[in-house]
Amino acid sequence: MVAIKAPRGVRDILPDESWKWAYVLEVASEVADLFGYREVHLPIFEDTALFARGIGDTTDVVEKEMYTFTDRSGRSLTLRPEATASMVRCYLEHGMQRERQPAKLWCSGPMFRYERPQKGRYRQFWQLDFEAIGVQDPMVDVETVALSLELFRRLGLSNLEVMVNSVGCPRCRPTYREKLKAYLAPHLDELCDSCRARFERNPLRTLDCKEEGCIEVTQWAPDVVEHLCEECRSHFDQFLNGLEAIGASYRLNKRLVRGLDYYTKTAFEVTSGKLGAQNAVCGGGRYDHLAEAIGGPFTPGVGFAAGIERVILSMEEEGASFGERPSIDAFVVTAEASARPKAVSFLHELRRNGLRCDMDYAGKGMRGQLKAASSSGARFACILGSEELSRGAVAVKDLSSGEQREFPLERAAEMLKTILKGQAGG
Repeated sequence: MVAIKAPRGVRDILPDESWKWAYVLEVASEVADLFGYREVHLPIFEDTALFARGIGDTTDVVEKEMYTFTDRSGRSLTLRPEATASMVRCYLEHGMQRERQPAKLWCSGPMFRYERPQKGRYRQFWQLDFEAIGVQDPMVDVETVALSLELFRRLGLSNLEVMVNSVGCPRCRPTYREKLKAYLAPHLDELCDSCRARFERNPLRTLDCKEEGCIEVTQWAPDVVEHLCEECRSHFDQFLNGLEAIGASYRLNKRLVRGLDYYTKTAFEVTSGKLGAQNAVCGGGRYDHLAEAIGGPFTPGVGFAAGIERVILSMEEEGASFGERPSIDAFVVTAEASARPKAVSFLHELRRNGLRCDMDYAGKGMRGQLKAASSSGARFACILGSEELSRGAVAVKDLSSGEQREFPLERAAEMLKTILKGQAGG
């Protein structure tokens, strides 16, 4: 019988890596709290219409990449490919518009897209998502960018730069679409198959295409910023002034349109790299008409998402710290089998005192237990033998220095805590 393995495009996050994820999530939670964001936990699957109407049925996500299924009640459901549509649905469904605005919300969790698997990109991937819903003020856009920069700064990423653009609104975008189509029309044969298919339905997506031929064709395409209406122009100018006010390094990128139809006005990405490498670690923007697309009232919003896999890869490439690697404080060793009941009791006492500890459960001899203690990364081995127990003591061996001394059994947990606290502080 062939062993069952994980499907292509997904992977297990093993203990040697999962502690890094925990660190990123911990920092994200701290930054969210700093900016007044509250955490929500969203469903992994939603009504398919939420994404078809919210993201846009001409996007690659909806057309090619969603995991959609019919449940036993005949409902069409989809594993969430992103979080923004779900977050806006949550905001509307639970009447958050009655609270102080904007409602600042964040979440983390797995998303699902049927994409070609590659390094840092999987069919199940984890995202951090931050959304500020309920106001149109461009200063909220600025704060959103500021939050992303603070998050990545705390994670140790360097050379942070904000790529910015405006994609207009329903009033000015149609004019720009026609200008762009007129420019692209003579070059259709030079575009890739996907961009030719997008020509009528979503020509702005050609600007974001990574195919070399499409990049060359669109190099001199009309600039969307030059075709903004007065409202969008004012919003964008205030946004840029705000970025300057917070000292953010930014660059205009007319090709930045993002891949989802709900974006209006502000679009941005944050890049990081030691040598100025264009490594995007998050992307986002404003989506003032998303709520209307899914059946709600006009509800402006702005936010961004960051893939945790991509963030961790960037941190590793830059040699950033993930904090203290999880380790064991003490490993309990028994010299004789008769001491095991006492060892279990002592182990329990150590844990009740907040010490991270373990013991052997594989029936190893004392030598094997000491070897297991060393390989576990424990700071101390706490040795219980008949002689020590007869004196009401435990032998404590420092596995780094080899130094060994005895502690009274009833005070050992307290004394170990004091030593470890002193080492951590020193």
